[in-house]
Amino acid sequence: MPGYLVEDGRKVTTKRLQEMKQAGKKIAMLTAYDYTTARIVDGAGVDVVLIGDSASNVMAGHVTTLPMTVDQMIYHASSVVRGVKRALVVCDMPFGSYQVCAEDAVRNAIRIMKESGCDALKLEGGVEILDAVKKILDAGIPVCGHLGLTPQSINKFGTYAVRAQEEAEAEKLLSDAEALAEAGCFAIVLEKIPAALTQQVACAVDVPVIGIGGGPADGQVLVIDDMLGKNKDFSPKFLRRYADLHTVMTDAIGQYVTDVKSGDFPSAAESY
Repeated sequence: MPGYLVEDGRKVTTKRLQEMKQAGKKIAMLTAYDYTTARIVDGAGVDVVLIGDSASNVMAGHVTTLPMTVDQMIYHASSVVRGVKRALVVCDMPFGSYQVCAEDAVRNAIRIMKESGCDALKLEGGVEILDAVKKILDAGIPVCGHLGLTPQSINKFGTYAVRAQEEAEAEKLLSDAEALAEAGCFAIVLEKIPAALTQQVACAVDVPVIGIGGGPADGQVLVIDDMLGKNKDFSPKFLRRYADLHTVMTDAIGQYVTDVKSGDFPSAAESY
């Protein structure tokens, strides 16, 4: 059964995302890392589910995304795939799985696709990784690009500040986006860049541009734990919280603890 604001319950494909851009229809994208959450996200009408290497932060408690391995991404991705019927499922290739050489990138990409069952992969970077992107595309695997603030390069940047504010970096980002689109990427995520630059890129390329902290675009993506308010310590300007699950869960768990300790739970009606 289609979810909220979903006119078409058919499986979302890379071709349909292209059609959505051409028709001026916005693309809704969210992360998920487990089966139960993926079922809810898909049922609510999200077009694209991303298994982000942000799992390193929100699921494992690491400071950066760098520790994630191919094995860990496959575990999370395969869990999500089992919970999704309609959305396009995209999995991040983790740090170190595609930067060494194109052959290594293809080998890891094929393994992730085969063992997880996901629909496409996302890689961070521009012309520096273009050879890997082309080889993965040549293997028949759809690729989503990612430019701007690329968390796998955080140690190089040294900050999570807005990227591409200077003219030289902005020009390189636009050039990188055009190169990725020309190579065959089906979409490009732009993270934490000026809104005007996002609009410039969206007009310059034929593929959908998905923003996160980049202002309006062809679509938007957020980390689900952030937008549901499970993490109160993370409050960037671009984040809109749609719920306060931190409070809801704390209150519910606190009530459970109280009921157990008082002997109220389980009651006679809850016992066999």
